[in-house]
Amino acid sequence: MSGGRLFLGVDGGQSSTRAVVGDASGAILARAVGGPGNQVSAGIGETNLGAVMAGLLRDALQAARLPEESAFEAACFAMSGGPGGKEAILNESIRAGAVKVTTDADAALEGASPGMPGIAVIAGTGSMALGRDQAGRTVRCGGWGYAFGDEGGAFDIVRRAVRKALAAEEGWGEPTALRETLIEATASKTVNEALHRFYTSEWPRDRIARLAPTVDLVATEGDPVACRVMKEAGSVLGSLTEIVEGCLPRSDPDLTIYPVGGVFHSRLVRESFEFRLEPLDLRIGEPAHDAPVGALLMAYRLRGLSPEIRDEG
Repeated sequence: MSGGRLFLGVDGGQSSTRAVVGDASGAILARAVGGPGNQVSAGIGETNLGAVMAGLLRDALQAARLPEESAFEAACFAMSGGPGGKEAILNESIRAGAVKVTTDADAALEGASPGMPGIAVIAGTGSMALGRDQAGRTVRCGGWGYAFGDEGGAFDIVRRAVRKALAAEEGWGEPTALRETLIEATASKTVNEALHRFYTSEWPRDRIARLAPTVDLVATEGDPVACRVMKEAGSVLGSLTEIVEGCLPRSDPDLTIYPVGGVFHSRLVRESFEFRLEPLDLRIGEPAHDAPVGALLMAYRLRGLSPEIRDEG
């Protein structure tokens, strides 16, 4: 495959990093997936962030059948936790004529609603809501990180589930199947033992967050405690949306809510989220593109291009 003018979009999340390579016509040439992209919150270190990016770019170029030494006309890195402390590492990781480093929320919103008003409600490992009006002004809510925020995200769901299971184990909480499920999922004898495992390097935050679908499964099987955990996640994500929507002009005729991220694959979360927003009478739509393509669109704009994305896979 001929290289031509190459552009790169990268979505650096807390659990994984995704890249997409496109040409000047907007054709998607390849996609690739790597490790976590937030060296601060993921605890992966600056050296490892560079290694993650180097491997990701190598895999993306290989998937596009392009030489490893290929250069990009422009690249956009949309990183969880923002650009702080990452610019130098990312610039060293790539050969590109122009590089933009921004937040993963920016890429999610741009992918969901390219150049248009909208609110992206992001619920992956973490969570936040980002809105944009017709004038391009943005408003955000949430995204404070796992220690002080990220309510409704996958890590928060598991944290809430562990608390409920611990309370059940100690006898002062409501009985729940979450207890046995978490013990089995962590190869532990008690929830307390599982909790201590979560404080070790064997269970980094992204691995803990990957237990969220297990919590959802317990909920769908009818466990009332797990059901409340999932419904609370949807409700709090609706609350973030309410705050952002209230700061944007209601005169925007095209304002649409875009749920983004794996947590919204849960039926219980999605239903609770939509129920919370019912009084606002807002449209809820599906994103036009994912966050890596959103980053790619921002890379195109660095060179004054706005092609129609095609051949996504």
